[in-house]
Amino acid sequence: MLKALANVFSGLAGEQAQASAEVREHDLRLATALLLVEIARADHKLEAAEQAAIAELLGARFILSEDEVDALVSQAEEVADHTASFQAFTRQLNEEITAEEKLQIVEMLWQVAFADNELSKYEDSLVRKLCDLLYVSHRDVIRIRNRVVLEL
Repeated sequence: MLKALANVFSGLAGEQAQASAEVREHDLRLATALLLVEIARADHKLEAAEQAAIAELLGARFILSEDEVDALVSQAEEVADHTASFQAFTRQLNEEITAEEKLQIVEMLWQVAFADNELSKYEDSLVRKLCDLLYVSHRDVIRIRNRVVLEL
């Protein structure tokens, strides 16, 4: 009887851990999507090319369907509309992802910024600010930017 009860509790703990991991993964996706949305909005012109780049990057990075990407971007836009600071999102990323994953996010930021073949001073400034908040070195930021420009 005690063993059966222990199995029930361990099963519940496993379900909670799985649910917690799913929530964590969603939060990381949302934080990433929010940063990409903010880069696209930085110059006060949300271009179709930027929206397409965001959808493509999120879909590829997180292996999401088109509907899942649309829902994620909609949620990120809604959160961005009511957020005054990026620190909560960058702090979450800093706590949860590796240095290599941060570099991948930096690359995504630059890809969105250059998606319309025009880098505004606002986009450039915001990418640099976000990279500072993610503790990515200036050297890495420039190296990644140059690589993205060469791929255009």
